[in-house]
Amino acid sequence: MPLRLNLTASPRPIQRARRHRRQRLLAVRAVRDSLVSLAGVIGGPVLDQAGDEVGRLADLVARWDGSEPYPAVTGLVVRVGRRTAFFSIDQAAQVGPDHVRMRSTRVDLRDFSRREGEVLLGRDVLDHQLVDVDGVQVIRAADLYLAQVPSADATVLRLVGADVSAQTLLRRLGPKRWRGTPTPERVIDWGAIQPFGGETPTAVHLRSSHNGLRRLRPGELADLLEDLGRDARQELLATLEPDAAADALEEMDPEELGALLRETPPEEAADLLARMEPDEAVDALRDLEDDERDELLEHMEPGRRSQLTELLDYEEDTAGGFMTSHLATAQPDETVSVVRARLRDQSEHAVDLDGVAVLGGDGALLGDLSLFRLAVADDSDRVGALLDDAEPVTVEPEASLSEVAERLIDTRHSSILVVDGQGRPVGRILADDLIDALLPERGRFHFPRLLS
Repeated sequence: MPLRLNLTASPRPIQRARRHRRQRLLAVRAVRDSLVSLAGVIGGPVLDQAGDEVGRLADLVARWDGSEPYPAVTGLVVRVGRRTAFFSIDQAAQVGPDHVRMRSTRVDLRDFSRREGEVLLGRDVLDHQLVDVDGVQVIRAADLYLAQVPSADATVLRLVGADVSAQTLLRRLGPKRWRGTPTPERVIDWGAIQPFGGETPTAVHLRSSHNGLRRLRPGELADLLEDLGRDARQELLATLEPDAAADALEEMDPEELGALLRETPPEEAADLLARMEPDEAVDALRDLEDDERDELLEHMEPGRRSQLTELLDYEEDTAGGFMTSHLATAQPDETVSVVRARLRDQSEHAVDLDGVAVLGGDGALLGDLSLFRLAVADDSDRVGALLDDAEPVTVEPEASLSEVAERLIDTRHSSILVVDGQGRPVGRILADDLIDALLPERGRFHFPRLLS
């Protein structure tokens, strides 16, 4: 499905991008006027010097090792009878819109074998996915365009563009009279494209001068992961920092997340789950089969495994089943500056921090200090002095969804603490956690936090 375009860039980056585009090959009129459609020429006749057919073009080979933005075509794979043969591009006099004319047809009839750094443009790239990290969308190469590009000592046939328009795909799949060399309608200059890293990539992504993948928000990365096929999203995951990947997984549709975890090696899937917020990781584990869940837990370090196992013991539709076990706590005699420093160390959990639970010597809850109250206090203030006389809003782990909802509505709070039978806090439920539990099919909601 098409995703939204990112149109929020500032004018200055846009101007730089335009200047950069003008330097690309598709901006050169001579190149645009000589474009050859890969889809149009594949399957066409390969002719000798006299114009007689010697075979049919099966594919074009290009060297795509990352050293040049526009891969040079190095050869042709030609079907001669029941065999395929490789011709060097030097033997081709012309690669036209619907045929190839050779200047030499000397051929080694051994089956074609790919060399290191080579890709088959038809098999490896055409109809494969492209990830636009600036537009945050997954698109598909409906056609590829080649052109003769002058260089210092020769004219070289290069891959210069990818057409991602639906019209081009329909034209290829439609009646024969639609075929041929279409006018490029939505072409991306190949200078803006790079592979995820493999020699024969299942997906490629558009280059970004600002490390585009790192700029994407977790929800945007989740959208890309959901739209990519199995192999392609594994390649995308491999390019992300582990914590960024875990954040993206938290935003994925539960069904898609389950599929991703199943297709990922167990030790890697376990590491990603261990980096997720505990409540999100537990949600994901609940959606797996018992044996799959046990295998992933076995690959985690003991402390994390124990934490998640304890949360799994709660019923899914109870307060304990959808609370986050990550808590910010303080003692009443601690100063505000000490607590603020502790919160800074927990900034990676900012989305789950909505207050500070103030505990007595026995670990029992004395009060729930809002982050706003903490933010406006003086550094030297004691935490205990900031607490008011109101009872903290709490529920027990066995409380139902409706009970939690009623407590939040009645008190107008944005979160609620979950306490055990001794009054000790074991978790916190935020308003968006409750919405996620009530409306799981709607995806995850994340409200802005003071520390976000």
